[in-house]
Amino acid sequence: MTRATRLLTALDPPQRERLLSLAEEVSFPEDTRIFEAGGPADRFWVLRSGAVSLDQQVTSQQRVTVASLGSGDLLGWSWLFPPYVWDFGAEAFSPVRAYEFEAAPVLRLCEEDPALGLSLVRLVAEILAHRLELTRGRLLEAHRRGSL
Repeated sequence: MTRATRLLTALDPPQRERLLSLAEEVSFPEDTRIFEAGGPADRFWVLRSGAVSLDQQVTSQQRVTVASLGSGDLLGWSWLFPPYVWDFGAEAFSPVRAYEFEAAPVLRLCEEDPALGLSLVRLVAEILAHRLELTRGRLLEAHRRGSL
């Protein structure tokens, strides 16, 4: 299994500072629905504290938690890829503090600084690979238990 990549700590310090210059500090109370699958993906977050569960709607009545995210984790990648809609839903499992980034300014920064853009895309790809493995495992486990 791939290891979890932490976006901000994986960037070199000058790149991290440029990206953080676009961040806004936000918080979500426990049980807040942060986004729904299929909704417009125009931002992302890096969690500072708290926990978020990523889920997939598998039937009209059932969601399966496919990943749990914590401090340092990236929340949201759909802002980077057309059609720019969320692939999963996300809910605050506890009170959450995070850095929030609007997609448009980050994408402009990536165009201005291609090295940063390449680093960001590579890191998001690593995170996606790790999450895909986790999701596949959770869905197989749920299927084996007969809860799908």
